[in-house]
Amino acid sequence: MTPRTNAKFIHRLLIIITLVFTSSVAFSQQSGTRVDNIFYYPDSSSISDSYIRSKCRLDIYYPKNVKNFATIVWFHGGGITGGRREIPAALLDKGVAVIGVGYRLSPKAKAPAYIEDAAAAVAWAFKHIANYGGNNKLIFVSGHSAGGYLGTMITLDKQYLAKYKLNADAIAGLIPFSGQAITHFTVRQEMGIKDTQPTIDKYAPLYHVRADAPPMLLITGDREMELLGRYEENAYLNRMMKLAGHKTTRLYELQGFDHGGMAVPAFPLLLKEVEVLKKGILK
Repeated sequence: MTPRTNAKFIHRLLIIITLVFTSSVAFSQQSGTRVDNIFYYPDSSSISDSYIRSKCRLDIYYPKNVKNFATIVWFHGGGITGGRREIPAALLDKGVAVIGVGYRLSPKAKAPAYIEDAAAAVAWAFKHIANYGGNNKLIFVSGHSAGGYLGTMITLDKQYLAKYKLNADAIAGLIPFSGQAITHFTVRQEMGIKDTQPTIDKYAPLYHVRADAPPMLLITGDREMELLGRYEENAYLNRMMKLAGHKTTRLYELQGFDHGGMAVPAFPLLLKEVEVLKKGILK
């Protein structure tokens, strides 16, 4: 085998080992309870916008007979123009709660509306998760593609959660899957900028690098198979976070997996990261 082929083989073997370890050791199987279609903006009775009321809803799946559990707030992908809220099957019955978030989409909504939606959903989790048995010190943010971008924006740009009197540093960990680090291509499209024209402005996670952010695990697919320059964007974010003085940013490249396929091997890494960070917070 060539060095790269051999690396891919070893990498996939490690993923299989991680899957086995995750399912057999780190997490006990739990049956869960699901509650759907929760409107997550506060003062819901005062919001009359029908689009907000239809899109800004979440579903929650949480373990039965478990207290003090961690929660993963999950933002779906779809380029901020499509997709729907989801609770990934790979995250079910792993001893954690999962919140699948819906949000407004472009072109019907424009930036920063969908970023504000993401912040409102995370604020809901902080305020309400204890009612389901969870610990609001164990709120983790994740999502795929556009969802990874939204989660990264509200974690690094503190203004969005500050609206709810929340410090973004209270997020226990950020684990985006192939999220954009530059200004999202849909946001650029709204500005009349092509998707091949890189831009870093206030709508770019890279614009908000800081030393005091929560722990970050950046996961992408293979750099040769990813969407546009998604690996390189995350590699630059990883580097700039370190240069800014952040000590817990890491980057994981899943060789042999494209933009859509990388989520499958990324889920065990997400669960493992949640478990590791949870132990550190609760010790």
